[in-house]
Amino acid sequence: MTELVTALTVAAPYYNLSLVIIVLFLFGKLFSTKIINKKVYLAPWHYIFVAVLIFIVEEVLTVLRQARVIDIPFYINGFFELAIISLFIYTLLLQKERIER
Repeated sequence: MTELVTALTVAAPYYNLSLVIIVLFLFGKLFSTKIINKKVYLAPWHYIFVAVLIFIVEEVLTVLRQARVIDIPFYINGFFELAIISLFIYTLLLQKERIER
């Protein structure tokens, strides 16, 4: 079982980065569409996009750490995750405020 866990920890950041390419394409399509109805509320999606960009930075640092290109401690990832979760919570609060109006 430990070989499987080791293989997953090595391969997961590469899979994550490849899937993020699809997500970036979808965000590009979302932000480039012409808004016909002025009631469309895209502000939360901008914050989710920033969270995805932070995730990309975190994954690139993880890949570079595994390749031994850089030497940074593991607790740095916690700061990135804290920023991502904070942006998600703020997005939910924005959406809740918008719905209550």
